[in-house]
Amino acid sequence: MKTLTTTGVLYKTITVNNLDIFYREAGPADAPVILLLHGFPTTSHMYRDLINDLAGRYHVIAPDYPGFGQSSIPALTAFDYTFDNLALVMEQFIDALGLTSFTWYLQDYGGPIGFRIISKRPELVKALVIQNANIYNEGLGPDVQIIGELEQAGDERALLEEIAGKLTLERIKEEHLYGAANPDAVSPDSYQLAHAYMARPGVKEIQIALFQNYGTNFPKYPEWQQYLRTQQPPLLVVWGKNDKIFTWPGAEAYKRDVENAEIHLFDGAHFMLEEYHKEVALLIHDFLERI
Repeated sequence: MKTLTTTGVLYKTITVNNLDIFYREAGPADAPVILLLHGFPTTSHMYRDLINDLAGRYHVIAPDYPGFGQSSIPALTAFDYTFDNLALVMEQFIDALGLTSFTWYLQDYGGPIGFRIISKRPELVKALVIQNANIYNEGLGPDVQIIGELEQAGDERALLEEIAGKLTLERIKEEHLYGAANPDAVSPDSYQLAHAYMARPGVKEIQIALFQNYGTNFPKYPEWQQYLRTQQPPLLVVWGKNDKIFTWPGAEAYKRDVENAEIHLFDGAHFMLEEYHKEVALLIHDFLERI
C-alpha cells in the first residue's frame, strides 16, 4: 500500500484484485466510518470539501472506481466495465480495509454501485446518506430519458453520439452549473479536472461501455426498494432539486419505503456539494448523533 501524506487528508492506494484503487482518507482511525462513493463524470475529488468538514468527528474514506481518477484504468479487453463489476471491486475494497458497519454516502453512480452491495450485505449498513442518487422511476430526469429512448429505439449511432457528447468539457461544465443557485460558487477545478480525467487515452471508450450498461440498473430498482422496506435503515436524503439528471421527485420517493427518512431539498444542482458542503456536513453530524 502506498501513502502520500498531506495536512488532514491522506491519499492512498491499495491493490484490490490486481487493481490499484486510489482513495482519500481523513479523520481519527477509531472514529465512526463514512464511505463516500462518487458519481459520473467525477471522482473522489467531488468530496474534497465535505471530507474536511466531516474529518473532525468521523473516519472518512472516498475511493475512485476502476477507470476513474487515480485508480487503475485497465483496458476494455482486460476488465469488463459493468456496474456489477464496479460493485464487486468496491465490495472487495471494503473488505480489504476491514470495514464492517458504517455510514454510506451515495451520489449518482454511487447509488447503483452501493445498493448492489448493501442489498446483498445489509450488515454493512449503519446509516445511508443519499445525494442525487436515484432508484425510483419518478426521479429519472430528461438527460436519462433521452438515453433510454435511444436505447429502446435501437438507434446505436445516435446513442453513441449522445454518450460521447456527455464527455465534452461543455457538457461536464453544464452538469456542474445547471441549476446551481450561485454558479460563481462552483469551483472551475471541479469540472476542469473531471474533463481532464475523461480525456485520457482509453477512458472515453470505458465511459461509453458503462453508459451502455447503465440500463442494467433499472430492473434492480424494485430489489433495492425492497431492501429499504425490509431493513428500514436510518436514511438521510440531501438533493439538489434543480438537477435535470435525477429530479427531486426521486428524493421524495424514498419516503415511500423508509418510514423515518429525512429529506432535504437544496436550491442546487446535480453536484450541489460545490455550494452546500457545509450545510450537508451539519445535517450529517446532527443525523448521525440521533441514530
